[in-house]
Amino acid sequence: MDVTPFFAIAALFVALPWLVLHYITRWKTAATLTNDDERMLEELYDLARRLDDRVATVERIVTADNPNWRAIACDPAGGALEPETQEPRRIK
Repeated sequence: MDVTPFFAIAALFVALPWLVLHYITRWKTAATLTNDDERMLEELYDLARRLDDRVATVERIVTADNPNWRAIACDPAGGALEPETQEPRRIK
């Protein structure tokens, strides 16, 4: 008795669907966030929001002190704060 057709039919109707469903289940479980991941994302969002508030506060303080600070900070020459009229000192 030849068992090759039996194994071919079993592989086609049992093993192949099991393999496909197995990897679909793995894919769906791997794509979800765990509770630890969600908590970490929430903490990172909170930290980013607090840092953004701090940067805005620092910018308000600097703007109150020097309203033209953005133009000075973006100056590629870097000479807007102190004009270089003196020759640089040389270390002996």
